[in-house]
Amino acid sequence: MYELKILSEFAAAHQLREFSGSCERLHGHNWKVEVHVTGEDTGDNGLVLDFREIKEATKKTLEEMDHRFLNDLPAFQEKNPSSENIARLIFDTLSARINRPGVRVSKVTAWESDTAAASYLEP
Repeated sequence: MYELKILSEFAAAHQLREFSGSCERLHGHNWKVEVHVTGEDTGDNGLVLDFREIKEATKKTLEEMDHRFLNDLPAFQEKNPSSENIARLIFDTLSARINRPGVRVSKVTAWESDTAAASYLEP
């Protein structure tokens, strides 16, 4: 099994509902996002998947959240825009764009700061 990883980032504001603490107030983060893709084998060209394809799919996904108030997005009308739920949303969106036989998004990590992150892994 092979694993590919790319890093990206986006900036956005959010506020956590039903949370006791300063994160209940409107605030923002410069999220760093790690995307892991696994593949069973390489093609004749020696690649599981071109990094450019992963980066383009990630860029398109993050553009939908970049410089936005995350609470306004349809995905976060019912759910809190927590780092956990952000990682899951990115995972699900990228899986729809990247997954194919033998190649899958396996993990997405959303870093809200240099010392705090949440990951969603392939079930």
